Amino acid sequence: MKSLLIVLASVLLVGTTQMATAAEPLTRVVIQVSDSDPAKWNLALNNAKNIQDTLGKEHVQIEVVAYGPGIGMLTLESEVGSRLVDSANSGILIAACANTMKAKNLTPADMHPAAKIVPAGVVEIVKREQEGYAYIRP
Repeated sequence: MKSLLIVLASVLLVGTTQMATAAEPLTRVVIQVSDSDPAKWNLALNNAKNIQDTLGKEHVQIEVVAYGPGIGMLTLESEVGSRLVDSANSGILIAACANTMKAKNLTPADMHPAAKIVPAGVVEIVKREQEGYAYIRP
């Protein structure tokens, strides 16, 4: 009986160790873009892609939040529109501030389809930081 308990304990220990090492921690990042400069947007999207490439898409959760002047890069006419699609397709969430949209008389129909509308960009960033996201502002 004693040897059976030792074998069972060993199996449980090995199984637990394998489960702990198999699941790597998820890195979560929120990136703020509040500038209308396309170069700043490209830098933010490059940062997001580099994080994914380095850590692996399956190990990261990235959200890019646009508000203020940065909202212009999320409109249908955006200079970075194709990059937005590529980023969204790779699992990066692109968030547009509804408060800024309202202030600039933008409707959801004016926005790039890759953009998800959130009530307030600043609040979105605060919530993400409270959830343990690392904060980046290129």
